[in-house]
Amino acid sequence: MKEARPQSPLFVKTYDYLLWLIPLTLKFPKSQRFLLAERLSRMALDFYDLILEAVMVPESQERQLEAADRLLTKLRLYLRLSYDLRCISLGQFEHAARRMDELGRLLGGWQRKRARESRTRRAAEAV
Repeated sequence: MKEARPQSPLFVKTYDYLLWLIPLTLKFPKSQRFLLAERLSRMALDFYDLILEAVMVPESQERQLEAADRLLTKLRLYLRLSYDLRCISLGQFEHAARRMDELGRLLGGWQRKRARESRTRRAAEAV
């Protein structure tokens, strides 16, 4: 049997976030379940798709990571709206905010690492 390949913390944390968020959105008030809840779930799944795509298609990695960063910003805003509309409690909002901050740090680290590698590669080619 093949040993499982270690997964990036960003994939694991995003997956865990989805496991928490999707059931939460199912508990939104009926008036927001098909608008705000669906939008939040869809954006979170799209974020996961973008980071998966960044790994599977390295030539478009920079573009995918930038799109994931923009989507994470939107997710933060929609979660704030969910709190302001009383769809989630303060504790749930704080938990979501901490998790999204962690995802943002991991994503930013990946982007910085990629930028360093790109600069190193260009410097080596110039020599």
